[in-house]
Amino acid sequence: MEINAQIIKKNGEKEFVILPYNEFLQMQQAIEDYEDLVDLRKAKSETVNEPSIPYSEIADKINRTTKKLKVRIGK
Repeated sequence: MEINAQIIKKNGEKEFVILPYNEFLQMQQAIEDYEDLVDLRKAKSETVNEPSIPYSEIADKINRTTKKLKVRIGK
């Protein structure tokens, strides 16, 4: 991402940055994505020793449950 920032000085010190609005939105989205990634990694590390169930097992259980429900409602 290219940043086209304009820096404004106050008393010779860098004080403010002006960005094109679209670049600001892109930076904001990148920060939100990074925060989501940090949260995901934290959650994943907290459950690393927890037992897990393979996706195929979950999918089979959902399919069996769906079939039972269809039989009960007469579809």
